[in-house]
Amino acid sequence: MEDIITLLPDHVANQIAAGEVIQRPASIVKELLENAVDAKASRIQLIIKDSGKTLVQVVDNGFGMSSTDIRLAFERHATSKIKTANDLFSLHSKGFRGEALASIAAIALVEIHSRRATDDVANFLRIEGSKVLSQEISAAPQGTSIAVKNLFYNIPARRNFLKSNTVELRHVIDEFHRVVMAHPDIHFSFLQNGAELFDLSATNFRKRIVGIFGGKTDEKLVPVTEKTSLALIEGFVFKPEYAKRTRGQQFFFVNQRFIKSHFLNHAVLAAFEGLIPKGVHPGYIIYLQLDPKTIDINIHPTKTEVKFEDEQSLYAIIRSAIKHSLGIFQVSPTLDFNRDPTMDVPYDFKDKSPAVPPIAVDSNFNPFKETTTTNKKETKEWESIYSALNVNTVDFMAPAQVATLDLNVPTAPRVFQLFLKYIVCALKSRLLVVDQGRAHQRVLYERFLTSVTTKKVASQQLLFPITFAINPVQKNIYTESQDILDAMGFQIALKEEELQISGAPESFAHEGIEKLIETVLSEARFAHGEEAFSQADFIAKAMAKSMAIKPGKSLEVSEQQALLDDLFGCKETLVSPFNRQIFITLEKEDLEKRMN
Repeated sequence: MEDIITLLPDHVANQIAAGEVIQRPASIVKELLENAVDAKASRIQLIIKDSGKTLVQVVDNGFGMSSTDIRLAFERHATSKIKTANDLFSLHSKGFRGEALASIAAIALVEIHSRRATDDVANFLRIEGSKVLSQEISAAPQGTSIAVKNLFYNIPARRNFLKSNTVELRHVIDEFHRVVMAHPDIHFSFLQNGAELFDLSATNFRKRIVGIFGGKTDEKLVPVTEKTSLALIEGFVFKPEYAKRTRGQQFFFVNQRFIKSHFLNHAVLAAFEGLIPKGVHPGYIIYLQLDPKTIDINIHPTKTEVKFEDEQSLYAIIRSAIKHSLGIFQVSPTLDFNRDPTMDVPYDFKDKSPAVPPIAVDSNFNPFKETTTTNKKETKEWESIYSALNVNTVDFMAPAQVATLDLNVPTAPRVFQLFLKYIVCALKSRLLVVDQGRAHQRVLYERFLTSVTTKKVASQQLLFPITFAINPVQKNIYTESQDILDAMGFQIALKEEELQISGAPESFAHEGIEKLIETVLSEARFAHGEEAFSQADFIAKAMAKSMAIKPGKSLEVSEQQALLDDLFGCKETLVSPFNRQIFITLEKEDLEKRMN
């Protein structure tokens, strides 16, 4: 028999490796930005076209490469970051495997200019599908400019799996954020199709975060700092009132490298225990500095998963540090939830002894002496109390007269409200108990989704237009969501870097408009799916939640009945838009059993 095992050609092996390292344009952005950081650049520019499908280019002013280095850089396992296996446990650089550039060159056209400070001319290299097409000298400033064009041009199946430009751009922005937040001391800029999305000057951690997420972020942050023999912890958590149902603004950085860790995320949740309701997630940007020997970052091709030598201690330190910060900034509750503050001793009286109250005795008082006069003032006060009741006075000596009290309750109502939260409806053989808030959410949600299709929704003009600033990411999301918001009754104009809201759906509370739009622009990017329906679904849910009746709202009988009619006119009547049960039924037989 002939031998059946052969060595794969290099270009095939590179394409297979590319599948592990390069999944989409955002993967290339990550690798090239990290290489620029490792090159000690102080200015890095990211340029993309068509969300990276056509072009991903990174230009830096780092130390550059020689003519030999620029050629070797695209060979598999060629790296300047490590020399021996032991170097894996003392890493201070981003990349180290030497696979990224080789993988990128296998599935795209790559052009690179690079010049060192000591060289008079730059070196230019052009590679297509792992094949070097040309290498020559060129004119270029110090640093490196690398352009990756026509991603997956030679693997059509992989290219077809790429999502829409909108989705791919979100992934690119996410990777950009992760790198720039880890390195606030570097000037970063970002251009998409010739338009500048970000221009972030070198600064500190807090200003870099505000520069990314917008000016209003500053007031939401609580600083966290802790230094121990195991780790240095710095960063910020978002105040509990800004916790969200999506996991958007959650970032862990270990030695300036973005990582994902469910274990450490649980430590943050534990610190917020009792401060946020179940099902919502706090935002945080936490920076950890550890001895490289105590972590292993070589367990995943994308290097986003890290293994810690002492996870339990790190968990306890993070939880404690965040809890301490929340306490200092007075956002955590008191420990004694049963304490009655009205029984607290005032500060000025804490060190004083109680004084014996004086006792006055009327020596002329005789309890057996008859009183012939009546205190007219006292009598009038009691009479005023009776008159306030607005009931007919009853003369018990005259049985023909009957007291009446007008309760203003209609005869045999079909529905009634219970605990200002539930609507109870008596049917022929059962009782229907409906959560008024969830029912209203369902009605509004289906109404808003319908309006996206029919575009027939009433809008009301605001007496005073609402204006607020937005960041580049929010601006991009608004552009995507503009038609949906218009169809749902909003009238919004985009003016440079701010939105002006002049109209909103009828019955929408004025004070909730800005918060709703800010929620949509901050969280819609994390909604699942990529089609327009997903965006419309997210916005409809957010609007329904904001506008729905809240517990404690008193409803007239007619309002209760109208809400039930609207609910049972919906396509879905069992659960709210957030998959919560809307009503329960109590059967007549069950009630009779309970009464026996």
